[in-house]
Amino acid sequence: MHKSERLFQLVNILKSRRFAITANELANKLQVSQRTIYRDIQHLQSSGVPVEGEAGTGYLITDYDLPPMMFTLEELQALLLGSKMVSAWTDPQLAANAQAAMTKINAVLPNKLKQRVAELPYLVSAFHHDKSHQTTTLILRKAITNKTCIEFHYLDVNQRPTQRIVDPLGLVYWGAKWTLIAYCQLRSDYREFRLDRIQSIIPLTKAFDTNSQKSLAHYMELVKAKYQTHSDGLAHN
Repeated sequence: MHKSERLFQLVNILKSRRFAITANELANKLQVSQRTIYRDIQHLQSSGVPVEGEAGTGYLITDYDLPPMMFTLEELQALLLGSKMVSAWTDPQLAANAQAAMTKINAVLPNKLKQRVAELPYLVSAFHHDKSHQTTTLILRKAITNKTCIEFHYLDVNQRPTQRIVDPLGLVYWGAKWTLIAYCQLRSDYREFRLDRIQSIIPLTKAFDTNSQKSLAHYMELVKAKYQTHSDGLAHN
């Protein structure tokens, strides 16, 4: 990695952090020595970049605007593919923002790159994501963001109807279906609900709180532990 590229990445890392990051962590991220990090920090500071902190404590940039950044072709492909997936599989508001982002990216691309990006070998289908699904997704996203409960009618795996009031924690795409991860007030535990089985949904005004034992992060920790235990069991058989 050239020094200029390393300095650019270093500034990006420091700007993306809410809290200070140590020279050791920076060295591991950039795969260089701590001594190189110290020299790079001094170079940035002498060049007018407002890097705060000191050796042993950590470093941070709180207010600094970078010049317009350039992306590699692979980075552009990743960004545009992600935007296409958001546009096709989320709610209308996020889809509009994704479209706006793609428009901005395409507007500044050289013609040569536009042609190569147009040949991206991925197609994102939206055939099964109808307006009803979009409406459901929008209600869920707002409820998750605002931490407000929802009530909905649902068909379980045996097509039996049920009615639930839940604390919505997050939306997870498992590779085939979108799933709502929620804390079910009826079961007093985490439950997963496939979005395509939700028949009707009502946003409620009642608020809920998350904590170390009730959050999307905690749910994912339990899932990882469950599958790790299962994998370990298979390995010993």
